Amino acid sequence: MALRGVWQLRKLVVSYCNWGGSSRGIRAFMESELPALKEKNPHLEVVTELNRGQHPFLKGLYKNKNERVVCVKNLSQHEVLEAATKLRNSLGRKVVKLKTRHVTKQPSVQGTWSTALEL
Repeated sequence: MALRGVWQLRKLVVSYCNWGGSSRGIRAFMESELPALKEKNPHLEVVTELNRGQHPFLKGLYKNKNERVVCVKNLSQHEVLEAATKLRNSLGRKVVKLKTRHVTKQPSVQGTWSTALEL
């Protein structure tokens, strides 16, 4: 995703095994979908790694020094493309767990709203 007009994904690392069955989908993705992905995203550096005997994964390295790793074991080439697109579209920020169920600067005087009607 672009933040202030700048794409945040800087580098996409495609790791696969050249003979493993769990890498079948990512090998098909590299043959058919990866060249088109490179053409559509000239700002993106795409690197392929050969890891023999390991399950395949996609690693996204972002401008804010964060990285995300997505396992693509036993996925089809279209599902691998969706995973790569999700990495490209995300900002790379860490997920922050909220402390309460609702966040507001001015809490309600009446209390938390609920669907249960108490008579």
